[in-house]
Amino acid sequence: MAGSAPDIRDRAEEWPVLSTTVPFRGKVTGVRTDELRMPDGSTAKRDYQLHPGSVAVLALDDADRVLLIRQYRHPVRQRLWEIPAGLLDVPGENPLHAAQRELYEEAHCKAEDWRVLLDFYTTPGGSDEALRIFLARGLGEAQGDRHQAEGEETEIEISRAPLDDLVRLVLAGELHNPALVAGTLAAHAARSGGGLDALRPADAAWPARPFAAP
Repeated sequence: MAGSAPDIRDRAEEWPVLSTTVPFRGKVTGVRTDELRMPDGSTAKRDYQLHPGSVAVLALDDADRVLLIRQYRHPVRQRLWEIPAGLLDVPGENPLHAAQRELYEEAHCKAEDWRVLLDFYTTPGGSDEALRIFLARGLGEAQGDRHQAEGEETEIEISRAPLDDLVRLVLAGELHNPALVAGTLAAHAARSGGGLDALRPADAAWPARPFAAP
């Protein structure tokens, strides 16, 4: 007789940590080493990156085009097409506010309608970075002065491309930024399924990075 179907949802769990050290701490991220008690009673050390968390924005205009930026990423030695994104610089920061800030700073753009597109861990085997991607619609030019860019951001290019074209490019292996890849496929799936209006509200709870409501 077939067994009952498993509950296909992630769940919180924490194995005992016997000791913790932080051998490196940089300006934004660090590296932590935890010694764990394994289920069989043995111990093992795990190194992973400490990360404050991030937000990204898949901004979709009335012509079904996604707002894109391209900038140089030194670790991979490539200039990648991406969607606006940034760090949660302040502990407990409302992720929607951070996403609105990034859309303004990187593209001088605002949006009227915001929804949660998806949440994921970027590299859960080696980092605790949690990323929330928002869907933004009802786009318009932001008011006020443009943000003064620094570093790699001074070389940012801005463009727009149809969502369906991005799906094809992702599946062809031509686009590699994780937020762009995941956001593109999620938006396509949502549009083909229950529709974009069925996505979670912009203030939906985020257990990975709890925040206070405004």
